This record gives sequence, structure tokens and C-alpha cells, in this order.
Amino acid sequence: MKQLRIIYHSQGRHVSQMAEAVLRGARQESEVESRLLMAGDAGLQDLLDADALIFGTPENFGYMSGALKDFFDRTFYPAEPYKLNLPYALFVGAGNDGTGAITAVERIALGYPLRKVAEPVRSVGSFSTETDQACEELGLSMAAGISMGIF
Repeated sequence: MKQLRIIYHSQGRHVSQMAEAVLRGARQESEVESRLLMAGDAGLQDLLDADALIFGTPENFGYMSGALKDFFDRTFYPAEPYKLNLPYALFVGAGNDGTGAITAVERIALGYPLRKVAEPVRSVGSFSTETDQACEELGLSMAAGISMGIF
């Protein structure tokens, strides 16, 4: 069975709601096992087991959360020999515009290497029906993509 890992960090409700919507969408694809992991609980083995990744973060001071950055710091060098080349997507809960967080994750992802296969879902302000729908669609499209071998 294909494996999708959703790795995120949130100290508030906004990004947690986004993560739950992504998972709900991903679980619509029965051929994929989707797991939601807090960044502090995720590690190298989660990367090695995954067929695709979705990252989630709040925008903190124009950057990704410290916990997601810590995940990248802890796994980057140990993952290097595996040349992962996994497809990934991103969702960001932003108070400003989220571009700093998006840019930071995209730069780090190039080094693994990871392949961006979808535009980031960015939610500025509070969680909304539109955000819920966009996150659910992101989860479903990633799960369907790896199930069908598109990614």
C-alpha cells in the first residue's frame, strides 16, 4: 500500500484545522495509507516509508515554524544518502501573506531532493470554508496521484 505522510506543526487551531482537512481528503483514497504527524514526532523513518509528503506550517515571523525547521534539520543529513526525490506539497496558515514560509520550505525541499507537485495552499487570516475545501482537495489529489502512479 502506498504511504502518504502529512507532517505539520501548529500551536493554534488554524493550521491544525488545515491538517485535519488535508487528512480527511487523503483518506478518501482507499489505496493509500495516510498518516498525520506532528513535526516533533516525525523522523527519518517517516521519510523513508513515504511515497509522498505534505508539509504544513504556520507563518512565524515571515518564516516556517521552528518545529518544522527542526524536523528538516534532524532529517536532512541522515536522509542525504537515500536521495529521496519524493513528491511533496505544502499548506501554510498565515497572518501576513505566507510567502516567507513557502519560500523557506521550497528551498529546503530542493536539497533533499523533494519534488513540488502542487501549488501551496495558503490561508491568510482565519480558517474558512474555502480553506477547508482547498486543504481537502490537496490531500485527495496527493493521495490519488501516488495511488495512480502520477507522482
